[in-house]
Amino acid sequence: MEVLDDAAVQSALRELPGWTRDADEIVKTFEFDTFPSAIAFVDRVAEAAEAANHHPDVDIRYSKITCRLTSHDSGGLTEKDTSLAKRLDQLAS
Repeated sequence: MEVLDDAAVQSALRELPGWTRDADEIVKTFEFDTFPSAIAFVDRVAEAAEAANHHPDVDIRYSKITCRLTSHDSGGLTEKDTSLAKRLDQLAS
């Protein structure tokens, strides 16, 4: 898959509230009221990632879940990353 240029990444981020760019990754921290609700979100992320065959890095800090997306096989950010970011936002609400 083709790597997005800087303009395409910035355009995509305007449609992804809370997501930021960190070098070749996009990153967002999701906050939940309880640890069990945070882990339930991680379970939903795992299912969505498997379905998309695209897997984020996930960091669990009690009720804060940080997801990092990049397309390692393409060497940067692609539409797979922005698409999965949109899906994660849906799963969090």
